[in-house]
Amino acid sequence: MATFIIEGGHQLKGSIQPQGAKNEALQILCAVLLTPETVTIHNIPDIIDVNKLISLLEKLGVKINKIGSGSYTFKADEVNMKYLESAEFKEDGKGLRGSIMIVGPLLARFGKGYIPKPGGDKIGRRRLDTHFEGFISLGAKFRYNREDHFYGVEADRLKGAYMLLDEASVTGTANIVMAAVLAEGITTIYNAACEPYLQQLCKMLNRMGAKISGVGSNMLTIEGVDALGGTEHRMLPDMIEIGSWIGLAAMTKSELTIKNVSWDDLGQIPDVFRKLGITIERKGEDIHIPAHKDGYEIQNYIDGSILTVADAPWPGFTPDLLSIVLVIATQARGAVLVHQKMFESRLFFVDKLIDMGAKIILCDPHRATVIGHDFKSSLKATTMTSPDIRAGISLLIAALSAKGTSTIHNIEQIDRGYERIDERLRAIGAKITRVS
Repeated sequence: MATFIIEGGHQLKGSIQPQGAKNEALQILCAVLLTPETVTIHNIPDIIDVNKLISLLEKLGVKINKIGSGSYTFKADEVNMKYLESAEFKEDGKGLRGSIMIVGPLLARFGKGYIPKPGGDKIGRRRLDTHFEGFISLGAKFRYNREDHFYGVEADRLKGAYMLLDEASVTGTANIVMAAVLAEGITTIYNAACEPYLQQLCKMLNRMGAKISGVGSNMLTIEGVDALGGTEHRMLPDMIEIGSWIGLAAMTKSELTIKNVSWDDLGQIPDVFRKLGITIERKGEDIHIPAHKDGYEIQNYIDGSILTVADAPWPGFTPDLLSIVLVIATQARGAVLVHQKMFESRLFFVDKLIDMGAKIILCDPHRATVIGHDFKSSLKATTMTSPDIRAGISLLIAALSAKGTSTIHNIEQIDRGYERIDERLRAIGAKITRVS
């Protein structure tokens, strides 16, 4: 288990380039299973979760060639379906939440797909019903082995269907779309997720020969085709990392430029941070954050009531950034209610911030009220353990703003979602050391 030693209280300065989007990568990489032809993908982040999926694809028989930094070719012309029934696959698949999205492509192309109950963050229940109900609607037979938590779907040929998803699940929508592109007839998915990474997947599939319309809306219509071909794809910058750097700049009173952020795909993210009092300047495709020497003030609603920041399906605010909002608010002028609707365990890291001196009231598993210090009282350094990716980066930001030297254990959780984060932070002046 590795550890970060962080000397906080230093101002940072410079520019930082966001990595490729983790959540897009997990979808796009699974889609290479839909064709025997070569698929070239650029801007793949070098992070644990993505590398685990690449390794899993390789064990499935996908020919993988690294052609440059973040660029790979994939050729799934000799997929080894026997691997899916091996003990090794049952172990490999458990360690990665995104592995669920291999099921749709395998079911569509080979008539069967299996997966052990996936792991990932311990942030609450993340049910898989939406995925499998979609496959069943397309004509697949579902089975579940309760003893070893192993799921399976099988079908000779999927047939298009109309379906109303019970929730606008991003991974569920992606999985069903990848199954439907090779189904016979027309599939209509209502209450589909429509976030930018799902749009990216649909655009890539269309370049491969799929016929998907309604991209960017909550109703997708998919006309099934017999086969898909190869393509080339470049992933968007990671919006969660962009939001993390905005939070870092505010908490450390640093002047930072975040490069090539793809502004049109950020949705409400800049506006939510502006409501927290943070100055965000657009310079072309870059975000410039000036040093907030006098702090930042949270806006109340027009009637004077306390601001609430809550997550919602796209184009609402992403739940992955609520932990960043919570940390930023600890040093703001004013107060904010953070409402995490989706996961019931994601706010449980606030006890660590309270230990650092933050004023936070955990109202229930989903809501926390934060009263900001306005930098009149600094957070104090402490020793903590990262429980998941997003809490981990929030604790890291808190440590970089705190006075004294903090220790964060279990930083593999941070490495799951952030590429070479200690190196990149040191490049802009952070005092951070990785210790094995």
